[in-house]
Amino acid sequence: MAVLAALALFVSACGTGGTGARDEGPAHADSVMGAAASPTPSPSKTTHVDAVKLVKDDPMVSAEVKRGLKPCVADEYPIDVSYGELTGGYSDDIVVNVLTCGDAVGVGSYVYREQGGRYENVFRTEEPPVYAEIDRGDLVVTKQVYEKNDPMSSPSGEIVTTYIWASGHFVKRYNTRNDYSKAVGGDASPRS
Repeated sequence: MAVLAALALFVSACGTGGTGARDEGPAHADSVMGAAASPTPSPSKTTHVDAVKLVKDDPMVSAEVKRGLKPCVADEYPIDVSYGELTGGYSDDIVVNVLTCGDAVGVGSYVYREQGGRYENVFRTEEPPVYAEIDRGDLVVTKQVYEKNDPMSSPSGEIVTTYIWASGHFVKRYNTRNDYSKAVGGDASPRS
């Protein structure tokens, strides 16, 4: 009889749709130690901007890049945008990469810094293929390297340059070249 009662209790507990104590999660420290002050999240410095307008209105962006900046599908432009701290300003800096629609090759990379309520271009490179990103507060720019007869899908390597913000402009800090193997993923056949 005791086994039958335990089985009925077990089945009714499982029938509630929950997973028992797992629904509640771990006990919070403030419930054990009293009401502790909960941390308030810090406000984001990010203000999302219209990156297409930013690039098109920028006199430092070449006419060629501006001409190529058209929607790929409907109103979707080939632009990647990153927000983060690079220059130590009050607002997040903006890194904009302009790409081609067909094969997503970077044709221009730009960094914008907020100055007096507007964003100013503080870095640009328009040597395709190029791509810039924020890495732990540094600006990292990657340029694919193509040797003679390299297809667009298979560069020979890449040059990765790291810049830091110093004295009001970006300064090259590191430069690394990575050469890719021709034996992997290509048409290379083993020698006999």
